[in-house]
Amino acid sequence: MKLPAFFIAHGSPLLALEDNEYTRFLERLGQDLGKPRGIVVFSAHWDSPEQLITVDAQHEAQHDFYGFPEEMYSLAYPAPGDPALSSRIAELFSKGNLPHQPVLGRGLDHGVWVILSKMFPQADIPVVALSVDSLRSPKEQYKIGQMLAPLREEGILLLGSGDSSIICGC
Repeated sequence: MKLPAFFIAHGSPLLALEDNEYTRFLERLGQDLGKPRGIVVFSAHWDSPEQLITVDAQHEAQHDFYGFPEEMYSLAYPAPGDPALSSRIAELFSKGNLPHQPVLGRGLDHGVWVILSKMFPQADIPVVALSVDSLRSPKEQYKIGQMLAPLREEGILLLGSGDSSIICGC
């Protein structure tokens, strides 16, 4: 079954604690999708001119924010990584002539773990995080997505995470 690709706006990190129409939507979306074999997430909080790929076997949640309630800093999302999936992504990037680099020990930033904690709260699905280059043209960004499209046929859910103002350039 071919899995979809989505852009999920993550808003404030407080989303992890909230119960509202949007968080309930994310919960239902995760339930409706079922359990993918893996999740690949482009995070707007990891901007780099190089295409970077996490290669960890296990992730920790980054608390890459400040000024929030103390409770936020104790939240965890200990999702596994998937080095084999990271290698598959590297293979697809190489085939598309996209230079890329592996990154070990980065963890998952709040643009990744906050939405996943609502969609897949068990943190039992392997996650690979990817950087974005906000200076790439939309055409270049689209081409990167096309490189990864075969993963959708392999049980991998593709997500873009960020803020809607990033999309519209506001």
